[in-house]
Amino acid sequence: MSQLSCQRGAFQMPRDYHYFNCAYMGPLPTASEEAGFAAIRKKRMPTAIAAPEAFWESDRLRELFARLVNAPDPARVAIQPGVSYGVATAARNLPVEAGQNLVLTHEQFPGNVYSWRRIAEETGAELRFVDPGEGAGRGQRWNERLLEAIDTRTAVVAVPNVHWTDGTWFDLAAIGKRCRDVGAALVVDATQSVGALPFDVTAVQPDVLICATYKWLLGPYALSLAYFGPRFDDGVPLEETWIARENSDDFQHLVDYQDAYLPGAVRYDMAERSNFFNAPIAASSLELLLDWAPERIQSYCGDLTAGFLDEVRAVGYSVEEEAWRGKHLFGLRMPDSVDLAQLRDRLAERNVSASLRGSALRLSANVYNDENDVDVLADVLKSAIS
Repeated sequence: MSQLSCQRGAFQMPRDYHYFNCAYMGPLPTASEEAGFAAIRKKRMPTAIAAPEAFWESDRLRELFARLVNAPDPARVAIQPGVSYGVATAARNLPVEAGQNLVLTHEQFPGNVYSWRRIAEETGAELRFVDPGEGAGRGQRWNERLLEAIDTRTAVVAVPNVHWTDGTWFDLAAIGKRCRDVGAALVVDATQSVGALPFDVTAVQPDVLICATYKWLLGPYALSLAYFGPRFDDGVPLEETWIARENSDDFQHLVDYQDAYLPGAVRYDMAERSNFFNAPIAASSLELLLDWAPERIQSYCGDLTAGFLDEVRAVGYSVEEEAWRGKHLFGLRMPDSVDLAQLRDRLAERNVSASLRGSALRLSANVYNDENDVDVLADVLKSAIS
């Protein structure tokens, strides 16, 4: 596969702005922006939104997302409004009993936490938040402790692919195998990875894989795509949407009410899933990502930041070992001499966008970043050393 070049021209980003904050929100590519404008214009005259065909155009999202994560059957992809919705769907349908445990990572993003807290409270199950501890070898140690925490009493393992605060990478293939060995369900929030990091459903075999579109999928807010495995084939959705039922494409006979759902994960779709504004934007961005390819995006980000990391390490900053972090997302730990408030001001003065998470600077590069962005960022960090 050929190397990917910088794709800044696919975005409308000012040259003097240096955006290392895709982990907060991905910018919209120009093509997706235009798709959104065209979609909005259709609503001027609703006859442009032809029924019933237009109500099934969102199925294109299932096909594109399935290709992106190597899921063999697009019908196993549900269209939902956010990660917490998908997690709540999983929590509603996975059996958990007193005496069992639920395994999560330390300081996990709350979208994949609150439903499990409620389940633990209602059932008496144990919540296990796995902490990596401090010091060298943190990423490897975190993975080892996660595997150790999964035992024969584990009902659910709910984890990310990379940690949202510092990009620590979790070996989901190994975690998935351990889950299958003990009969636990694996629920993955891949919002901070899918789109920039390769994901293979056939290798990991998650029971649920959920990804909001507004970050690394470079799409709109209030939309997520979720793969549901065979455990959920007979589950109960959060909403009883009419469009998820058999024969729902026959608008003339919608009042011939149906008990049967459409096959796969369609039963878990949100109401009004055929969002005529969001769906075209998300589809346009997914098409771009499939063309750029997550493997090439990950390689591009790694090549772009390798020299930068050597440069800032030399003046006292530190980062997780390369084998245990994303190349698109990582946390830069500060020397003691760096004043975080002052650093925040200096970043703003130079139009550098990044996120301070605890005592680390979370940096999240993507294909629109180039050497100029990296040089400005390095200058700011070196100037912060007192």
